[in-house]
Amino acid sequence: MKKGGRPKPLLTLTDDERQKLETWASRPKSTQRLATRARIVLACAEGLDNKDVAARLGIHAATVGKWRGRFLDLRLDGLADEPRPGAPRSITDEVVERVVTKTLEEKPKAATHWSTRSMAEAVGLSQTAISRVWRAFGLKPHLSETFKLSTDPFFVEKVRDVVGLYMSPPEKAIVLSVDEKSQVQALDRTQPLLPMTPGQAERGTHDYVRNGTTSLFAALNVATGQVIGKCYRRHRQQEFLKFLNEIDAQVVRETGVEIHIILDNYGTHKTAAVKRWFERHPEYHLHFTPTSGSWLNQVERFFAAITERRIRRGVFRSVAALEKAIMEYLAAHNENPRPFVWTANADLILDRVKRVCERISNSGH
Repeated sequence: MKKGGRPKPLLTLTDDERQKLETWASRPKSTQRLATRARIVLACAEGLDNKDVAARLGIHAATVGKWRGRFLDLRLDGLADEPRPGAPRSITDEVVERVVTKTLEEKPKAATHWSTRSMAEAVGLSQTAISRVWRAFGLKPHLSETFKLSTDPFFVEKVRDVVGLYMSPPEKAIVLSVDEKSQVQALDRTQPLLPMTPGQAERGTHDYVRNGTTSLFAALNVATGQVIGKCYRRHRQQEFLKFLNEIDAQVVRETGVEIHIILDNYGTHKTAAVKRWFERHPEYHLHFTPTSGSWLNQVERFFAAITERRIRRGVFRSVAALEKAIMEYLAAHNENPRPFVWTANADLILDRVKRVCERISNSGH
C-alpha cells in the first residue's frame, strides 16, 4: 500500500499553454533545460505525481516539484531562468558623469587630448573602467577628423545644382564628373618587398625613392560608371584643353544630346582659352562645385579607389611604369563599370552644414 503524501495542487493547461509547451518540448533548437521543464509540466498536467514524472523523465523528484510550483505561480514565465544577481556596481552614476564631462569639457595638462591612462589618473579609476565608459558613450578622444566650410556666396545654389544632376539628371543628357589627380608620385622602395605569408602581412621598407610625378585627368560618366582617363606630365591649361578634346573624341552620344560637366574651381578650369573652347562647343554645359567643396565632385570617389587599390602600395621605378599601371587599372575598370550611387539629397547636405555652423557658433571660439 502506497504511503499517502501531501496532495498536489491541480495543474491544468489552457490550449495556448499546451501548444507552447509542446513546441518547447519538441523544437530541436530549444535549449535542453527549457525543453525538460516543458516536459515536466506536460506530464504533471496528465495527473501524474512528482515521483512518476521523475521516473518517466529520468530526473530527481525535487526538480519536478520545483518546476511544477514555478508554473503554478507564474505560468509560462515561471519556466525561464531567473536573472542571477551580480556584484554591485562599484562605479556610481556620479562618477560616470564626471568622466564624461571631463572628457568633453576639459583638456589634460600639457596635452591636446585625454588618454585612458591620463583620465584614469585624473579621476582615480582604472584604465579598463575609463575604456568601458568611453565605449558606452561613444567617446574617442584619440581620433580627430577634419572639415572646412565653404565661403562661396552661392554655396546653396551650387549644391542643389550639382546634386540635382546626380539624383535627377536631365533627359537625353550625359553627366560627366571631371577633375585631375595631380602630382601622383612614382615611388620605389629602397629594398624589395617581402611578400605576404601565412600569419604575416606584406612588408615594405618605410623609406622610398621618388622617380617623378604624373597627373591623372579623369571624366566619370555618372550614369554608367565608365571613366575616360589620360595621364599628362604637367598640370596646366594646355593639358586640360587636350583632355577636353580627349573627352569630345571618346564620349559616345547621339545627335542632340547635351553634355553636362561638373568641375571644381581650380584655376586651369576658368582660363580664357578654356572659356573659348566651351564657346566653340555649345553642347557642353558647365557646373561648378562650391569653393572648398570639391567633395561634391563624384570623380573624387574614383580617385580614392584607384589610390587604394593600385597606387598606394605599388612599386614604380619610373613615371612610365606608373602611367602604365594607371591605364591598366582604367581599362580593367571600364570592362565592368559600376556607377557610384549618390544617396544624400541637397536638403540633407545643407542640413548637415547648418548643424556644423551652429556648433562652431556655440563653441566659444
